[in-house]
Amino acid sequence: MRIGPHELASNLCLSPLAGYTNLPMRETVRELGGLGWATTDLVNARSLLERNPTALKLAATSPADRPLAIQLFGSVPEEMRDAALMCQELGVESVDINMGCPVRKVVNIGGGSAMMTELDKTAALVRGMIEAVKIPVTAKMRLGWDDDNLTAPDLARVLEDVGVAAIFVHGRTRAQGFSGTVNLAGIRSVVRAVRQIPVIGNGDVTTPEAARHMIDETGCAGVSIGRGAFYDPWIFRRTEHYLRTGELTPEPGFTERMRVLRLHFERYVAFYGEAHGARLFRKVAPWYAKRFGPAKSFNRRIITITSCADFDAAVAEYLAWRAPFCDEQGELLPKYQPAPMIASFMAEDGEGAIGRSAIPVPKGPVEVW
Repeated sequence: MRIGPHELASNLCLSPLAGYTNLPMRETVRELGGLGWATTDLVNARSLLERNPTALKLAATSPADRPLAIQLFGSVPEEMRDAALMCQELGVESVDINMGCPVRKVVNIGGGSAMMTELDKTAALVRGMIEAVKIPVTAKMRLGWDDDNLTAPDLARVLEDVGVAAIFVHGRTRAQGFSGTVNLAGIRSVVRAVRQIPVIGNGDVTTPEAARHMIDETGCAGVSIGRGAFYDPWIFRRTEHYLRTGELTPEPGFTERMRVLRLHFERYVAFYGEAHGARLFRKVAPWYAKRFGPAKSFNRRIITITSCADFDAAVAEYLAWRAPFCDEQGELLPKYQPAPMIASFMAEDGEGAIGRSAIPVPKGPVEVW
């Protein structure tokens, strides 16, 4: 799969998840393998131009964090154009326009999902950005505002005409937020609406089988994974292998999960500073613990950490508590092991979602919309 001049190592992408898909997470997931493309958290165009520290932190990257797109939101054409130029100067491979975020503070300024309601205005804004930069411009959208306004196919055609290099489409409407199931038929309608550019599907992909099913059912060129990557940081490596060989690799063991948990934490501390990084990581660690098996004691302790010493103590206490439930290799005895992640086909006609539909929306900016 290609996005503009860039040939991707795989057709798997990391979706932006506000408050979570920061540089520490992107570096961690990339190191595990299988990821072809990543996008930053959504960045306010005006804040970036004003060099607001928070916006600059969201746009921060590193040599290992490639290829990368910075996702912008906003509704003022001049601001979006100038912010795109700034992104180009920062050296990233692409600029992505957020047309799908359902969060109220984004929609209220005419950004995010609101951009799907005025196609001519949106096309003019996007054209101005494309004409200003040499790097490719992409768009992330939903299927429409609600079930009565499924504008994604029309918008996709318009955006391809003005020069967008790729379209990422979440198979839900703005009215759905993150509820319900992904509409594969809706994604398929966007794929059929364009002539040449790749359409990347998104929504409810939480297992390798779910990614394969989305590709087969919609014809999308690639798959973008958000919540599924937070639940299973190894999903890109496992999915890339499955798409290439048809072989499902086993989930990583506890020792590997703890190694990556610690690596992720160390990157948070390096990026945010010890105290702030430790506090922010309180909402990250419990996601790893979902695959630990019995972990109530760990979760209670880890959400109180304020330092590296606290983190080390929380891990040590949990390992000691966990030991009686494990074999000689440190893996849980069979009766204590968590259930395997299973791809569940939710509709006989293939139009429903597959995967762990029970995965909640992480706490933070995306849960209020």
